[in-house]
Amino acid sequence: MATFQHHRGPDRRRKPRGGRRTGDKRGLAPLVLVADEDAHSREMCEAILVKLHFAVAPVDSIEKAASVVETLHPDVIVAHGHDVSALQRAAWPSGVAFVTVTDDLRDPEALVEAIRRAIRETTTLRRA
Repeated sequence: MATFQHHRGPDRRRKPRGGRRTGDKRGLAPLVLVADEDAHSREMCEAILVKLHFAVAPVDSIEKAASVVETLHPDVIVAHGHDVSALQRAAWPSGVAFVTVTDDLRDPEALVEAIRRAIRETTTLRRA
């Protein structure tokens, strides 16, 4: 029985896909789950973190963030919203570092330092 192949272009099955690209830098790129209901604030936070070589997963609600914590396994969660307690409860069993954005953390440098501090503290606790 003959089978017909209806693909266009060259056969790409043997070419590597996914994983690291040649332009990627080596080293740790912590995954930051950014949960912010304000689109402008979320996009600004994402832009700052991407520029500093963090991997960023933005979501537009605290509820969405709480539902993806277990599958995404972020290194740290940055949350800004009215009530972040549900997200904190979702993050607690897996030991994910948590940063709540307050007025004190509106400065980009303060936010990045809080994220780095949270990652360091969580990594230290995991080793102990």
